[in-house]
Amino acid sequence: AKPAGLLCVPGRGPDKQDCLSARAARQWPGACVVHRLDQATSGLVLMALHAGAQRALGHAFAAREVHKRYVAVVHGSQGTVPDGPWQAIDLPIAADWERRPLRVVDPQHGKPSLTRWRPAPATEGAPAPAPDTLRVLLEPVTGRTHQLRVHMAAIGHPILGDALYAPPSVQA
Repeated sequence: AKPAGLLCVPGRGPDKQDCLSARAARQWPGACVVHRLDQATSGLVLMALHAGAQRALGHAFAAREVHKRYVAVVHGSQGTVPDGPWQAIDLPIAADWERRPLRVVDPQHGKPSLTRWRPAPATEGAPAPAPDTLRVLLEPVTGRTHQLRVHMAAIGHPILGDALYAPPSVQA
């Protein structure tokens, strides 16, 4: 699993060369990242042992044959979100070129972006959520950069600790 804080692939500059792909290549030369997670996100990253497998898996992602689900803690409370079935966030996302790497909801120039979400069921033995927080399940249907972060902030439920899209009171 990729820990939060680690890049999936190298970034620009010598301080951004330690990454998941470099670490995997030490043990499995030729290993390739199939998809990426944001640096601040922890979770499973699918890797292929050779370029042919990477292409095949990449096509599966592009054809939306891969099901992805994330758990996040967001600002809000149970009373502020609909209960029951999955909700859809269908808001187009575009790069904010003047404030890169930020993305924005942009109905005119944004690419179609769809996220499904709902409150996460209570987990037995899990601690009670902090006041004004809620655990949610997120399923990106499309795969835009920062999609889940942008969409949750856009509907008033920014992800806790998100240094780019959450207000300062939610970043701690």
